[in-house]
Amino acid sequence: MITRTLSRRAMLATPLAALATGGARSQGGYPDRPVRFVIPSAPAGPTDVMARMIQPGLTTRLGQPVLVVNRPGAGGNIGVVQVAKSPADGYTLLIASTGFVVNPSLYREPGYDPFRDFLPITELGSSPNVILVHPTSGITSIGQLLDTARRDKTRLDIINPGQGSTPHLTAELLQLRAGVTVENIPYNGAGPAIQALLAKTTPVGITALPPAHPHIKSGALRALAVTGSRRWFDLPDVPTMQESGYPYLVSETFQGMYAAAGTPQAIVQRVAADTLEVLKDPVVVEKLNAIGFDVRARGPEGLAERVAREVPLWRDIIVQSRIELQ
Repeated sequence: MITRTLSRRAMLATPLAALATGGARSQGGYPDRPVRFVIPSAPAGPTDVMARMIQPGLTTRLGQPVLVVNRPGAGGNIGVVQVAKSPADGYTLLIASTGFVVNPSLYREPGYDPFRDFLPITELGSSPNVILVHPTSGITSIGQLLDTARRDKTRLDIINPGQGSTPHLTAELLQLRAGVTVENIPYNGAGPAIQALLAKTTPVGITALPPAHPHIKSGALRALAVTGSRRWFDLPDVPTMQESGYPYLVSETFQGMYAAAGTPQAIVQRVAADTLEVLKDPVVVEKLNAIGFDVRARGPEGLAERVAREVPLWRDIIVQSRIELQ
């Protein structure tokens, strides 16, 4: 099912990439006023963190202030739709996480089409998700967590950053494969979800690695496993889900930058080129790695390819998990 759907969507990726890379025309004077990045999630989440990490470098390269504006709500759809409906002039851009490619399959009326309404600028970075507990829980491994849930027939209440996020879908897959009952508790972004874990509102959570990273390093939260294909470089004691006995559970949260459809190609290329230069800065790379991001500076074609691959991938997982459409 996944293969067939991928093949169909891959056919649509070609015009998307072409829009992002061809037919540039001069747009002299851009930018001549501040540029806004709309973030469709709450402050302190991974997408917000990424935007603020590249903000200073882009302000310098564009020669105008770059403003970060958070527009959370409706699983991210409010901010995404705002950019889709904004003037296609390059002054309102979107930085969004994996929810951008998930929500068209999760919501009956998401309000946007990721292929028709947007032009890809560049993928920015990617990070594994991490399964977390408060240290006072006494839980030290995925095996212990699941064994306890099976033995006591208790429901696992798991905090996630939002409905349809890859942490949410990771929890759904865990429920399917591990034979435990999971109650997903969505929050409006990773930042609020982390704060709830720190406050011991709920003992278990799944988020992308960046917002959790400093709390893992400080010992405020305990990481049971990461969902990447390998251990994170500065968390060598945290196993992968594959190592914990769940080879199917490899998932990432990625961040991409998009412009509204119809944005002149010269502007798309200008922003892409400047962003790629910022992401080549060794200082920026080191900072992003240190907080849990793997830099993915791939430009318009690279992001178009990822969108074309992941839209059907997550749609199939939503169908298999029988998640009720929003």
